[in-house]
Amino acid sequence: MKRLGWVVLAIAVVTATAVFRPRPSPAGAADSLVADGRRLFLLGCSSCHGDDGAGRRTSAGEIRGPSLLHSGEAGAYYELSTGRMPLADTTEQPHRKRPAYDDADQAALVAFVASLGDGPPLPHLETNRAALAPGGALFRANCAPCHTATGAGAALSYGRAAPPLNESTAAQVGAAVRTGPGQMPVFGPGVLTDEQLAGIARYVQYLRHPDDRGGLPIGRTGPVPEGAVAWFFGIGAFLAALSWIGTRSPVRRPGERGDEVPHG
Repeated sequence: MKRLGWVVLAIAVVTATAVFRPRPSPAGAADSLVADGRRLFLLGCSSCHGDDGAGRRTSAGEIRGPSLLHSGEAGAYYELSTGRMPLADTTEQPHRKRPAYDDADQAALVAFVASLGDGPPLPHLETNRAALAPGGALFRANCAPCHTATGAGAALSYGRAAPPLNESTAAQVGAAVRTGPGQMPVFGPGVLTDEQLAGIARYVQYLRHPDDRGGLPIGRTGPVPEGAVAWFFGIGAFLAALSWIGTRSPVRRPGERGDEVPHG
């Protein structure tokens, strides 16, 4: 019985320790995340964006890295999750590549950049509840002029290009719309609500495997090249049919049966 009493006492002590153990507060966890992000930022980002994120210029006065004070959570998430940052050559247009940081480091960097100023937050979009057809209409009205109706991307002015959207996640679509990376305009909540933005993001996901009821998609490059391909093969098939019909017609020589031989 004495041994049983000691066992019960030990269980009670362990339970009390687990229950009353101090846990980090949400504010403390957020501060720790920001601190981790600052450490990563100083190692991998400050050479271009400055230690305080206010940007940095070269000795010639050219912008080496822009200010991030108004990039916010959405801007940092877009650049990091798509692998566009860090950028080796600041004179080139950033392109999608494999992210340099894992999800935990990305979260820390996003938290630090968000703490620098009053930039836009990352919108949380419920695409499973969004309407596809209205989202498609909004996409064609606001996004297709640059990204094309199929989301394949297209060339812009000054040697730039609107990137393809075939790998974009819903969160990346939302972040890009709210921050306007590169030459893309910013669409704030006053222009596109989160509900409308969720519809656009769902339509971008739909473009990966659309319902091609009009026939073969031929790479979904648009109606003009698809029409050119149709004309090319259609005319080719027509000429081949004419050639085949010509070879099937009999060629008769003078004097053969069925032909009249002229008399002198």
